[in-house]
Amino acid sequence: MELLQALANPASNLLALEKFTQEIGLTSTTIWRFRQRGWLKTVNICGRLYISREEIKRFEERAARGEFSKTHAAPKRKAREK
Repeated sequence: MELLQALANPASNLLALEKFTQEIGLTSTTIWRFRQRGWLKTVNICGRLYISREEIKRFEERAARGEFSKTHAAPKRKAREK
């Protein structure tokens, strides 16, 4: 019972960026690009990066609205050499 309460009410509002990256299933390079574009705001504590739960919620809401969407462009096939 205590474990369920701990998960429902985390001790901190911050989540390690590395853990968030693993949970969302993206690479650290993609997360770096998101940070460079200003899509994700992180907190640096002693050289380790964290993301707030509010920032995750904001990012997910923006993604759901389609702010980051682009037309998918499949790569063109290379011409076969004979």
